[in-house]
Amino acid sequence: MATDDRTSAYVWVWLPDAIQPAVAGRLDETTESGLITFTYGRSYLRRGDAIALFLPDLPLEPAVHYPVSRQVPGPIADASPDAWGRRVIENRNAAKGRTSDLGPVEVLLESGSNRVGALDFQASSETYVPRLGGTATLDELAEAAERIEAGQPLPPALDDALLHGSSIGGARPKAVLADGDRELIAKFASSTDTYPVVQAEFLAMRLAADAGLDVAPVQITSVRGRHVLLVERFDRPGGGRRRAVVSALTILGLSELDYRVASYADLADRIRSRFADPTKTLRELFARITFNILVGNNDDHARNHAAFWGGSELALTPAYDICPQPRAGGESAQAMAIGRDGYRYAQLAGCVTRADVYLLNETDARGIIDRQIDAIQTHLADACDSAELTAIDRERLWQRQIMNPYALEGY
Repeated sequence: MATDDRTSAYVWVWLPDAIQPAVAGRLDETTESGLITFTYGRSYLRRGDAIALFLPDLPLEPAVHYPVSRQVPGPIADASPDAWGRRVIENRNAAKGRTSDLGPVEVLLESGSNRVGALDFQASSETYVPRLGGTATLDELAEAAERIEAGQPLPPALDDALLHGSSIGGARPKAVLADGDRELIAKFASSTDTYPVVQAEFLAMRLAADAGLDVAPVQITSVRGRHVLLVERFDRPGGGRRRAVVSALTILGLSELDYRVASYADLADRIRSRFADPTKTLRELFARITFNILVGNNDDHARNHAAFWGGSELALTPAYDICPQPRAGGESAQAMAIGRDGYRYAQLAGCVTRADVYLLNETDARGIIDRQIDAIQTHLADACDSAELTAIDRERLWQRQIMNPYALEGY
C-alpha cells in the first residue's frame, strides 16, 4: 500500500499453534526520510492470545515503535529476503520493465509469503492472500536458479515457482518445495563455486548429527548434472502452522551494519537470561562453536544462528548452514568472538580456556571436543560416500577444512 509520502505493509503473524494468520500491525516507510516504524493494531492488542513480535524490540504497546540502530525492526528484518531473494525479485521486475530500486517495505510486499518464521506482509489488513507462486519440479527450480545466475529472463511458470522461495535468506541459489507434510529448502550449486560447496555442506551437516549436535535433517540428490542439498525446515511443524524464529543478530540487538561486533560471549549472556533451559543450551552452543572449528566453517555469523520465539522465552533452533569454507593457509578465525576478551581464533585450545563463558569446566569442554573428533574420524568415510565426493575432493577437504592442524594446535 503506497501513498505520496509513505509505503505501508500490514504485518500478519501465525500465533503459536494457529493455522491461520492474524493481522498484528502496520509497517510504514516514510518516502523522504526512509524512516520505518511499526504500530500494533488495536484489534491485535485486544486479543487475549496476542504476543509481542519480539522483546524488547516491539513490546505490546499502542505506541509507534522506532527501530533502534536499525532501518527495519529486527524480527521483521529476519523475515526479509537476503541477497538471493533480492536477485529473484530484481530479475522478475526487470522482465516487466521495472528497473527502479525497491525500498525495504516494497521488497517485503514483492517477495514470497513462505518466508522464514511466522510473519508475512500484505497490502491489506482485511484479507490475507498468500504470494505462494506456482508449482515446479526440482529440475525446473534448478533451471530457474541457473537462469537467474546468468541474468536471463524466466518463463512465467518458472518465474512464479521461484518466487515461492524468494523470501528465504542467504546469498546462494535456493528454492522452497513441499514433500507431503514436510517443507524443504533446496540449495543449488552456483556457477561461481570453486569447490563442491553443496556436497561439503551435506558432509558437515551429516557429521554434525553423528557428533550429537541438534541439526536440521538433510539429504542430497542430483539434478541437471549438479548436486542439490535438501534441508528440512524446522519452522514448519506441519498442519499449516508456523513457528516464529529470530536470528542471533536480532537477539543481540544488532543491525546488519554492526554485525561485526556480534560475539558468542554476548549470545551466551542472552541465553542465561532469556532462554529456556540455559545450561543445556549453552552446552549445545559451545559444541556448535567447536564443531564449526573442526570442519572449517568460519561463516558462523549471527544470521547463521537462530532461536524459536514463543512470546516470553527463546529456544535454540536446530543448527543449519554448517559449511566448510575455502582456506589456503593455516591460521583462521571465526566470524564471532568466542571469549569475552575478543578471542576468535579457530583453535580448540582457546575454546577450552574460555569454556566457563558457557558454564563448562575444562573436563566437560574436552569431553565435548573429544567426542566430536571421534565422530568425525569414525563416520567421515561413510559420510563422504553419501555425499558422492570424489577422491580428489576428499583429499582437498581433509586437513584443509576438516580437522585442519591449526585447529588442533596446543589441544
